Amino acid sequence: MSKCEQCIVRQFSSLKALSREELTQVAAAKTTRVVRKGEQIFQEGEHVKGVFCVEDGVCKLTKLSANGKDQIVKLVKKGELLGQRSMISEEPANLSAIALEDMQVCFIPKEDVIGFFTSNNKFSMAVMKDICGDLREADDVMVKMAQKSVRDRLAHALLYLEDNFGTADDNSIRIVLSREEIAGMIGTATESCIRLLSEFNKLGLIELTGKKITILDRQKLKRMAE
Repeated sequence: MSKCEQCIVRQFSSLKALSREELTQVAAAKTTRVVRKGEQIFQEGEHVKGVFCVEDGVCKLTKLSANGKDQIVKLVKKGELLGQRSMISEEPANLSAIALEDMQVCFIPKEDVIGFFTSNNKFSMAVMKDICGDLREADDVMVKMAQKSVRDRLAHALLYLEDNFGTADDNSIRIVLSREEIAGMIGTATESCIRLLSEFNKLGLIELTGKKITILDRQKLKRMAE
């Protein structure tokens, strides 16, 4: 059995629609590399020449805003694919992908994936559903950003981070983001984010230890986020 057939990415992404024979072809074509924390997987405006499978680690997808700051659009964890939309549309990447921690990423060249679109209808439909899901998620984020206050958005972001990435042994949120990165998630200035985190800390909603954040009162944060 090929490693691609056992891989967690295959379990959660459109690659699950590929047959064993097709997965063997993917395994022969792929290359695997380690991406260190802070390194780019690809950059906004770059022509992505295939898809990236996140085998381990977390990265952020960012968009450069008009004021020159990075807006975090999404966090991507193991089991997900990157670059599908750019590969299919043949347009430059709309976002940058940057590692938030050391990652292991597999790259599959476009020419070794695109043929499956005509030979495997289940695969092409699965890819389209993934892309539609990403667009729906982007729409939801945009609406939430417009309708909620910065305080409410911060509460939602903290719950999202804990729910999706879990907690460390000390009960703090496992994925550790800088204050600037959290500000980029909720669409505010870093100073405002720092002030709100301090306010949440004083209210007993969270505990701050350096960059680490521990949620103390999920129910109150949930009421704020709703």
